[in-house]
Amino acid sequence: MPPTLILVRHAQALHNVDRDYSIHDPVLSELGQTQCRTLRKHFFKTEVPDKYQVSLIIVSPMRRTIETALLSFGSYAKENNIPIIAHAGWQENSDKPCDTGSSIEELAKDFPEVDFSRVDKVWPDKNRKSEQAKKYWYTKDAILQRGEDVLKEIEAKVWPEMQDGKAVIAVSHSGFLRSGVTGWWFNNGDYRIFEIEERDIKEGRPALKQITGAKGGMGESFETPPGLGGDLPEAAVGGLSVETLPESNH
Repeated sequence: MPPTLILVRHAQALHNVDRDYSIHDPVLSELGQTQCRTLRKHFFKTEVPDKYQVSLIIVSPMRRTIETALLSFGSYAKENNIPIIAHAGWQENSDKPCDTGSSIEELAKDFPEVDFSRVDKVWPDKNRKSEQAKKYWYTKDAILQRGEDVLKEIEAKVWPEMQDGKAVIAVSHSGFLRSGVTGWWFNNGDYRIFEIEERDIKEGRPALKQITGAKGGMGESFETPPGLGGDLPEAAVGGLSVETLPESNH
């Protein structure tokens, strides 16, 4: 059976404070660091760690998601020999500076606890004029496909760290988790737990069954699901430009 999937939105980062999306790859704010401590305290008081036995932590290779993973789960990962692996597929949707990552060379130097060896070589390119970066374009088709792809990886247990019957934590972003993966809202520092429903024919998007309540594991998230893909921009001809639609909340 596929691993249980624990999806975590990063804690508050600097660009969330005043909605300054011009900040490149922002770090956590002071409140964000506090949110991580709150998440850690809550998470490890629940039955989740013992019940689901995490075997892998996947993290979007952005500074705010890496910091959230390390502050919230780093000690637990070290004590239990759980790898923390960066994965470009879990990055945020837009191509604004706040949603465009730093080089792997910089990140590997700053976060030696994280394995960056499996990050897509195109990282951090998201340019809509780059055919090489097409899977990371800020378009509805690209983001829904990326969401399907990362779920299929969990379903198929593509890495040996994804052990049968155990759990995978993925630390990602509000826009991608909401519109590309689950259809549910995630507030800063909150999480939701999903089972991937088993199926005989592995075609199309895997179906998710939520284990947590409608407000999320911390009870901090909006409880009315907006659904998949609803606020994403449609691709124009050739996928090289997009219609301007309301912002995601990153």
